[in-house]
Amino acid sequence: MSVKLEELFVVVLSRTRSVPFIIPPKFHGRDWINLTNGEQVQKDSDPYVTPESGPRCSFHSLAGAYVIGSINPELYKFPEDKSETDFPECNIGRLWFSVEYEQEAERLLVSLIKARKLQPPTDSCSPFVKIYLLPDERRYLQSKTKRKTLNPQFDENFIFQVSSKTLCQRTLKFSVYHVDKQKKHHLLGQVIFPLKNETLTGDSKLVIWRDLEAENLEPPSEYGDIQFSLSYNDYLGRLTVVVLRAKGLKFQDEREIASVYIKVSLMNHNKFIKCKKTTAVLGSPNPVYNETFSFKADQTELDTASLSLSVLQSAEGDKTHLLGRVVVGPFMYTRGKELEHWNEMISKPKELVKRWHALCRNT
Repeated sequence: MSVKLEELFVVVLSRTRSVPFIIPPKFHGRDWINLTNGEQVQKDSDPYVTPESGPRCSFHSLAGAYVIGSINPELYKFPEDKSETDFPECNIGRLWFSVEYEQEAERLLVSLIKARKLQPPTDSCSPFVKIYLLPDERRYLQSKTKRKTLNPQFDENFIFQVSSKTLCQRTLKFSVYHVDKQKKHHLLGQVIFPLKNETLTGDSKLVIWRDLEAENLEPPSEYGDIQFSLSYNDYLGRLTVVVLRAKGLKFQDEREIASVYIKVSLMNHNKFIKCKKTTAVLGSPNPVYNETFSFKADQTELDTASLSLSVLQSAEGDKTHLLGRVVVGPFMYTRGKELEHWNEMISKPKELVKRWHALCRNT
């Protein structure tokens, strides 16, 4: 009997994508009212009165079972995970990891899960990962090396001891390397993950994936460099700045732990319009921010507007030291890379355009 039932279900499901919802025969003593297409539903009133036998659908051979409706499986599908299939052009790899913080033990738990689509300099790839907790770049934890694979599965756990007071000022850095036959290490890419914007003390681990970024191998400029993204939404009249990081900063006073923040100012005809500031990062000449700011700017103002990004070191009292500045804007104010960045932003509306810029002190 069970074989015949299975065969009948296969025939019916092959004709329709919906799954029938069936009332077993033992409930046939209940009261039913007719629906369209021969379907039936139970009345709320007087459930103990046995009605006349209602119409049966094509399932009448299933020991007298009634079909009262159907379930559409399409409504219950989980969203398809495309993180392993959708890779942008010029992608150099993707990394998966999870982060969790134990408040009482003051331990940061990092699980290195996997990497996909690595791009080594040769056909063969034997990758491993170094994990740093910035601003400390002297110490790191390292994964095992996976032999001859572009898609390594790590599944390794690491622990950093860090106080809850300083957690939000720390940043995870994952550096993915390839070991060649001569045992030389080649950096394939890195992931920078600031902890300040994440909720790490919940009941479950935070699972993340990030695309690898190529390291900027150029030596720092005289006063350091800053990386940020620009985007302009012409429909909303909104100018967006994402302050990502700085490197090679030259502190004014080495005796104290430096507290460094970045001030973003919108100017028009060299007149100050509005400014916004990042949070301060302590003790690192290579601070990571990943903070987003938006300004209202009409499209007609883009030929006279400019952005000034100033890197400032806090001093005693309310004093600050200017470590460097960069200005991006139209031809009226800038040249070179700063002008190119501004023009590329305008030519690619709603798209984030990311670049490094050298800091100056005479801007």
